[in-house]
Amino acid sequence: QVQLVESGGGLVQPGGSLRLSCLASATFYSINAMGWYRQAPGKERELVATTTTGGRTNYVDSVKGRFTISRTKNTAYLKMDNLKPEDTAVYYCNVRASRDFSTSDYWGQGTQVTLSS
Repeated sequence: QVQLVESGGGLVQPGGSLRLSCLASATFYSINAMGWYRQAPGKERELVATTTTGGRTNYVDSVKGRFTISRTKNTAYLKMDNLKPEDTAVYYCNVRASRDFSTSDYWGQGTQVTLSS
C-alpha cells in the first residue's frame, strides 16, 4: 500500500517562496524515487523535479536555479524560490516504489500553487 499526502500549496506573490511537502506511506514497498510534477490549466502535466534514494536530482530547465528538491526518509520537499506567474499550476507528488520484482508509480491528489499580482 502506497499513499501520499501533499501540503504546502497556496497563494503567493511573484518573487516569493513556497515549500511543498509530500509524505509517503509505503507499506511493504521500497521507495526508489520521489518527485514533483505540475499541470497548468489547459496544459500537459510536466516533470518539475525528481530525486533518487542515492541523492541524484533532476530539474526541468524552467525551474533550474529557482527550485530545490530534497528528501528525508519518506518525505519529499520542493523549495520554490523566485516564483513566477507561469509557475501557477497544480503540483503533484510522485513516488516510484517497488515490491519484489514489481515497480509502480503513485500519485498524490495535488496541491494548488497560485501566483497573484
